Amino acid sequence: MKKQKYGRIIMTSSASGIYGNFGQANYSAAKLGILGLCNTLAIEGRKSNIHCNTIAPNAGSRMTQTVMPEELVEALKPDYVAPLVLWLCHESCEENGGLFEVGAGWIGKLRWERTLGAIVRQRNQPMTPEAVRANWEKICDFSNASKTQTIQESTSGILEVLHKIDSEGVSQNHTSHAVSAATSGFAAAIGHKLPSFSASYSELESIMYALGVGASVKNPDDLKFVYEGSADFSCLPTFGVIIAQKSMMNGGLAEIPGLSIEFSKVLHGEQYLELYKPLPRSGELKCEAVVADILDKGSGIVIVMDVHSYSGNELICYNQFSIFVVGSGGFGGKRTSEKLKAAVAVPRRPPDAVLRDTTSLNQAALYRLSGDWNPLHIDPSFAGIAGFEKPILHGLCTFGFSARHVLQQFADNDVRFAKPVYPGQTLQTEMWKEGNRIHFQTKVQETGDIVISNAYVDLVPSSGVSAQAPSKGEELQSALVFGEIGRRLKDIGREVVKKVNAVFEWHITKGGNTAVKWTIDLKNGSGEVYQGPAKGSADTTIIISDEDFMEVVLGKLDPQKAFFSGRLKAKGNIMLSQKLQMILKDYAKL
Repeated sequence: MKKQKYGRIIMTSSASGIYGNFGQANYSAAKLGILGLCNTLAIEGRKSNIHCNTIAPNAGSRMTQTVMPEELVEALKPDYVAPLVLWLCHESCEENGGLFEVGAGWIGKLRWERTLGAIVRQRNQPMTPEAVRANWEKICDFSNASKTQTIQESTSGILEVLHKIDSEGVSQNHTSHAVSAATSGFAAAIGHKLPSFSASYSELESIMYALGVGASVKNPDDLKFVYEGSADFSCLPTFGVIIAQKSMMNGGLAEIPGLSIEFSKVLHGEQYLELYKPLPRSGELKCEAVVADILDKGSGIVIVMDVHSYSGNELICYNQFSIFVVGSGGFGGKRTSEKLKAAVAVPRRPPDAVLRDTTSLNQAALYRLSGDWNPLHIDPSFAGIAGFEKPILHGLCTFGFSARHVLQQFADNDVRFAKPVYPGQTLQTEMWKEGNRIHFQTKVQETGDIVISNAYVDLVPSSGVSAQAPSKGEELQSALVFGEIGRRLKDIGREVVKKVNAVFEWHITKGGNTAVKWTIDLKNGSGEVYQGPAKGSADTTIIISDEDFMEVVLGKLDPQKAFFSGRLKAKGNIMLSQKLQMILKDYAKL
């Protein structure tokens, strides 16, 4: 299986192993041992696309037909177990390390759960059975249980206990008074506004971010994100999170009244970004941050932070950060909030599009230059303390990769961070288009782990958002030319398509900004001219001002001279422009 990079293993356990059964000690031990074997194989096989799961079936058999009524044996026939096995064996099933009870047409998944527990010893004091007895109710209280899933999480919990014991002045007994005080303190923090701050940036920071989330000169469409000289240079939309996160990176969380936050326990849980205007290519945005809500998740608290970013008085973007603080929960607060932007599950069908990018081993080192200096992403010893085998990639870096894939696939060129990504792994973004909403999830190709789940991008028409088209008093002269080319192609289009076989995209600029895009499709059908970017990919993209375009059309400006002087820019297969020049001269007669 390792050699072929694929495998599916199903273990058969029993309810006797899970729950125990009178008189079956040897059988129960073996059956729970099967589950332990599965758990380890699931971890070891993950990197080779080998999945291992366990079923605990209730089934009628020759062994049970002597002790069960005939109709019950029939209701528990193997036919009602086999479909689960078939699905778990299927190549598209991503389940790994799961435990399922199954029988009679019902299937349920099981998981381990543990209480928040209690610390029953104090620094420099002996640990006694009396202290265990005094805390027994709390040790066994599942009302705010945590769902520990990995040995790393378990180890991390023990490290947290050691830290609490070694800290001076830690109260070992959470009385109702302490809970009441905590609840009151958290309530006072809700609605707290952090001091507003300004976030300035230049093309350098924008380019650094684009490189950090995988933009590359290997992809011609990425040039506008990594080269300031590009005619349509712009910030990646997700750069908006970099601007807003400075509210947390500059220590603002430590100033929130009623909250005492230890930053070694802070994790980024979910992220929402909404853009109202394109980010300026450089400039200064004013950011205002407020604590929208605080949720009690038992094993920790979630701080819901809203950040609005303005250019002058104009709102540019809005971010919502969900910040998980380990070990601060259990104070009796609410678990959900209407203020929290809801994540949305992906449609239950194969994805409409899949894109892959292999991250560099230096990806985290590069991304952190955008301002997230957490040593978890570069320092092996720090990562080890946190329970990881090596430094992990920033969640917002994976977020940037994924959003870039969506833009690339669906836009001419809320997210939950489910699992860590290690630099060097390949990110695979799977996308589903539902109207203007693009649902997506991101996996690590090598392991099949879903690392961003329940995510989506809402695309809106760019009119009124990007560079404005001129008003009627400022009609572009080039529009008349493209209209005439389109009219003439109706008669000779098929002949032209045979000779050229290429798609040309034009970016017509006004005042240094792209005012309109036109596409001349001389590759498909009988040819077509339409306003907007190419519906697929363009073979050649030409960038020229409206004035210079007319100079070329009228024969007053030589295209080659315009190219070498920088007045005309071209990307893609530039040699195809020779065919275009011939076609315009011989067929359009401009």
